[in-house]
Amino acid sequence: MSLTMNENEITLAIIQTLKEGKKKEFQNIMEELQPYDMAQQYQHLPSKHRSKFLLLSSIEQLTGLIQELEKDDQIDLLYKLGVEKSTKVLDLMENDDVASLLTDLNQEKTEELLSEMKQEESEIVQNLMNYAPETAGRIMNNRYVWIPKHYTVRDAVDKLKHFAELAEYLNYLYVIDEQKKLVGVVSYKDLLLGDLHDKIEEIMYSRVVKVDVDTDQEEVAKLISRYDFISIPVIEEDDKLVGVITVDDIIDVVIQEANEDIEKLSASGKAIDFNTKPLIAAYRRLPWLILLLFIGLVSGSIIDGFSATLEQVVALAFFMPMIAGMTGNTGTQSLAVVVRGLVSNDLTFKQVIQLIFRELWVGVIIGITCAIMISIIAYVWQGSFTLGIVVGSSLLITLIIGTLAGTIIPLILYKFKIDPAVASGPLITTINDILSLLIYFGIATKFISKIM
Repeated sequence: MSLTMNENEITLAIIQTLKEGKKKEFQNIMEELQPYDMAQQYQHLPSKHRSKFLLLSSIEQLTGLIQELEKDDQIDLLYKLGVEKSTKVLDLMENDDVASLLTDLNQEKTEELLSEMKQEESEIVQNLMNYAPETAGRIMNNRYVWIPKHYTVRDAVDKLKHFAELAEYLNYLYVIDEQKKLVGVVSYKDLLLGDLHDKIEEIMYSRVVKVDVDTDQEEVAKLISRYDFISIPVIEEDDKLVGVITVDDIIDVVIQEANEDIEKLSASGKAIDFNTKPLIAAYRRLPWLILLLFIGLVSGSIIDGFSATLEQVVALAFFMPMIAGMTGNTGTQSLAVVVRGLVSNDLTFKQVIQLIFRELWVGVIIGITCAIMISIIAYVWQGSFTLGIVVGSSLLITLIIGTLAGTIIPLILYKFKIDPAVASGPLITTINDILSLLIYFGIATKFISKIM
């Protein structure tokens, strides 16, 4: 295949070889493509060509393809391949990816596929599935290279060459003792600079950054980010080495956790993507929105309670949406800042206090700036200095409260071991709406005689 072919030309070439059933030519094209590009070509093919695509692809190519698909598409592909081909693909896949995939299949299908896989691969996958979801044990894999501490550099290099195609990442070799305890780590650089007769225990790093099988996947992501690792070892009790987690798995974790936080912040519930059907998307959003609808009725009750004030000064109604909207906006901004900070930092009490005071000052600065602007607008528009003071002072107070609410609520939830992202944007906004209306109409009622 010509390296100068663009995507459309590759698609046309693939379709042509599929129509003519030229297996060798088809596989030659596939070998030039990265797994991601292969998956894109498969998904963009007309449905009538997909079966032939799968039929002509090698097991290795199918393995690369399936690992680049979304979960629902992976499951669909397994069913299309049949048990015999599926198990061959699963044997070649990373064990952690297989465990994740089989978790979403029904029990009967899972047991059928596991029984047909190679015994060694099947046992490893079943072991991974025994660990709790979203832990280091669930996302680790066994494709790494370990060496005994009594090895020489020559021995290590020889083993490295032997297992080169089995290990996903070979940047580090993990050193174990006679009881299979993790005692050190050796990098490529160490081997290149060491003498062939040097003992591994003499050149290894004995202070190893590692995680336990029960460590939360977010904590693993923080460690890999903090130390710029490509992989990190996973241990069980007594420091026994049982697997590694690689950076590509962590990227998936970061994306997954970010999506979950966005869903919670927007109160959209379970995952909703471009392919979600309208009825399902609506069903997943409705619970939160119905709850907020009833909470929002409180705002209506507040307005009704101050109807006399509104009847006397109709101009107050003009500024209601602005007061409520600005308060909700600033609260949501603070919420986003705090949730993002909690993901990447372990806050101490001192840092929490500093954060609250910083956001307080942010609220004051924003509040004063916006209050001055809206006071001038109210005065020029209505010719009432008192109205300007009422609107401006209300906005100042509500912006400060909104900023603090968006900061303190997620911190309180975090303190009680509750995911702070559940303090969703719509919830913060609704609470701030109620507070802002109470403050606005409360101040307006006090000054009603001077506004008229």
